[in-house]
Amino acid sequence: MKNKILRSVLMVLIWTFGSLTMLSAQGSYSNFNDLTDRLNQLNSNYGDLVSLESLDETADGREIWVLTIGSGDIENHPAVAVVGGAKGSHIFGSELALTFAEKLLARSNTDEVSELLETTTFYVFPRLNPDATEHYFADLKYERDVNTISTNEDRDDAFDEDPFEDLNGDNLITMMRVEDETGKWKMLEEDNRLMTQADITKGEQGNYHVFTEGMDNDKDGAFNEDGEGGVNINKNFTFDYPYFEPGAGENMASQIETRAILDFLFEEASNVFSVVTFGPANNLSSPLRFNRGAVSQRVITGWYEEDVAVNSLVSEAYNEITNLDYAPANSGQQGDLFQWAYFHYGRFSFSTPGWAVPEVMDEEGNSQKFESTDAKFLVWAEQQGMDAFVDWQEVNHPDFPNKTVEVGGIKPYVSFNPPYSAVDSLAESHTDFLIKLAGMKPNVQLVNFETEEAGRNLTRISVDVHNSGILPTAARLGERTNWVKEVILKLELSGNLELVSGDVLETIESIEGDGSLTQTWLVRGNGSFTISAGAPNTGISTIEQTIR
Repeated sequence: MKNKILRSVLMVLIWTFGSLTMLSAQGSYSNFNDLTDRLNQLNSNYGDLVSLESLDETADGREIWVLTIGSGDIENHPAVAVVGGAKGSHIFGSELALTFAEKLLARSNTDEVSELLETTTFYVFPRLNPDATEHYFADLKYERDVNTISTNEDRDDAFDEDPFEDLNGDNLITMMRVEDETGKWKMLEEDNRLMTQADITKGEQGNYHVFTEGMDNDKDGAFNEDGEGGVNINKNFTFDYPYFEPGAGENMASQIETRAILDFLFEEASNVFSVVTFGPANNLSSPLRFNRGAVSQRVITGWYEEDVAVNSLVSEAYNEITNLDYAPANSGQQGDLFQWAYFHYGRFSFSTPGWAVPEVMDEEGNSQKFESTDAKFLVWAEQQGMDAFVDWQEVNHPDFPNKTVEVGGIKPYVSFNPPYSAVDSLAESHTDFLIKLAGMKPNVQLVNFETEEAGRNLTRISVDVHNSGILPTAARLGERTNWVKEVILKLELSGNLELVSGDVLETIESIEGDGSLTQTWLVRGNGSFTISAGAPNTGISTIEQTIR
């Protein structure tokens, strides 16, 4: 009896440790080679559920990976696209997307996930801007969001001529402050290690200039304005494209990385009903608000009221699962993936940074209030024992003779990428959320099917087309675009059957969650018929019947 118990305990331990992902064997964020190894491991271990595809290669030769997860007729199952790493410096978003895939597949032997993958597809893009993200692992560390395509940001016909310089030799690019009575910056009262712009309307006066660490190599009066590369992929999408803004590229969708995901989603993923981005935008902790003026224009710039209601519903589920309702709202930036997915792709688009600095408690257990998010971060970081700040150090600077110049500030990456030790639990809750979202998918079913003799060799056929999902079959904005497939209701007759009334083909723009519509036909004669209804993004339901 004892041996049986020991064997049972041993099997549980083996299953538990076997289901842990490669994440637990690491200890730090994944560089591109590690990421690729982890993807290949998933492809090897779960070959019946996944396929790994390189959409293209970047300028530096790194693959733009997409991992497709699902079983059965995956192209006609409603799908969620999960995207990380569009913002190159947000390496946590990339790690979150990849670890989600690992945790989802680790649960694929459970009834819940196994049944989910039989009806739902996931497209995971773990690192959309790999050349930028790889800089996290460089010897000289600075927050890089652009790829490695040379650009002329200051439009002086010279390329990459004014990069950063490490003036204090710590292999980190932080900030530089120059003491000068004409400056517009001053020390923050809340934490005098930090700098803030003086507000003259409050009687404040500045006494510093603030720049990024470096020198004015091209002597144009600007510092580090034309460094190495490149284009920020999260500014290169087609909605509200920021023309002439540094990092946006010469044209929208001009980059390999941008076109790779656009081509895939437009040409191969018509079944996507929602795009989830792990990045700086955040409409999950706090949903967007309806703006009637923004939807009354010829070019829509705000979410429709019906879609805002869906956003609120999904946000409520997100906060209940992740407890990240305190994360700051962010409606996105010009040219980003989050807004493109709604306004130009027509899908429900959700985005979250996946982490934010938690509430900071004082010694008595009360929540502290801060005017500055950076000040809050530094207090929290100190409580966690993190080395997050470079103390100000005076340096000799050739561009500022006879001036006091100091280098210091918050270290690159640390304020918006959590310590790696937090990744596993955050990925666990976000996996739960994505499973919940997938379970809310639109799901078209044919129900209440009836045939009734109508005399004179006539038969009346009736059926309800029912969306048993919580989400509508299309976003309200999606109804305006040809990129979102409408629900197609089709009747096919064979034998001696002849259609007397009704349409053999009907398109339905959208069916609300738990909504339905009734369709009837009148046919004459005998034979078989097939009714089908649905779309790739809703699933397809079929009924076959014979009239004798």
